[in-house]
Amino acid sequence: MTTTRPAATTTIPGASKPARAFSGSMFAKTLYDNRRVFTVWALATGVLAMMYGSFYPQITADSLSGVPEAMRGFGFDDATGAAGYLEGAVFGLLVPLLATFYGAATGARMISADEESGYLDLLLAHPIGRTRLLLHRFAALAAGAVVIAATVLAAMLAIRSSAELDTISPANFTAQAVNLALLTILFGALATGLGAATGKSRPTVFGITAGVGVAAYALNGFAPQIGADRLRHLTPYHYYIGGEPLKNGLHLGDAAVLAAAAIILTAAGAWRFNRRDLGR
Repeated sequence: MTTTRPAATTTIPGASKPARAFSGSMFAKTLYDNRRVFTVWALATGVLAMMYGSFYPQITADSLSGVPEAMRGFGFDDATGAAGYLEGAVFGLLVPLLATFYGAATGARMISADEESGYLDLLLAHPIGRTRLLLHRFAALAAGAVVIAATVLAAMLAIRSSAELDTISPANFTAQAVNLALLTILFGALATGLGAATGKSRPTVFGITAGVGVAAYALNGFAPQIGADRLRHLTPYHYYIGGEPLKNGLHLGDAAVLAAAAIILTAAGAWRFNRRDLGR
């Protein structure tokens, strides 16, 4: 008489008992493994946004008139009101750069770091396909982006009255936070897709993604200075803040462009990831 043994459950390898407890889902495990990274980025971005936003009551017309002409394209072209100030000092200058570097740094961790260390082979030896692995990793990155945007939103709402930002409605603050999350996800998609498609090292993927982001940021800011405003439509920053969500609310067309670009980059990375030899 033969006995049938129950099928063994396969656990994705984790470095600790808590990590193994989350290993039933690659998405959950990635969130757990990167919990400190996500927390630090969210808190740092939220605190900096709150700090610069709270300076608004001290801003005077004289100080605004001293802004260099070259900075007008970075959101400082209309800083006479609360929305104009925040579109320049906070959501036009500081926060989008942090979002870019978060996407580049975290996206480079999702596939490139594992392949570089050899951990990717161990993961794929378990019953998890390449596409599923990439999508779960990217979903965790996107969740981190949403946490960052939500933290910034909470920070802005917390100082809305004390910093005299009452002219901006909570709905418009939320619209800006949605665009911030989508911008962050877009650069995360670029880094994740690039690493999955090419197998380049983590520093290389980070450097390329951050370089593309900084170049696009500069183009969006300096294009008006050279009479080439239309070039701004080639950058994601135009769709992030060009519609002035703090004044006009959420522009669905701009949000759709950012979301579509992130989907295309992720899909292209997954397509190539499934067709190349790993480790080469």
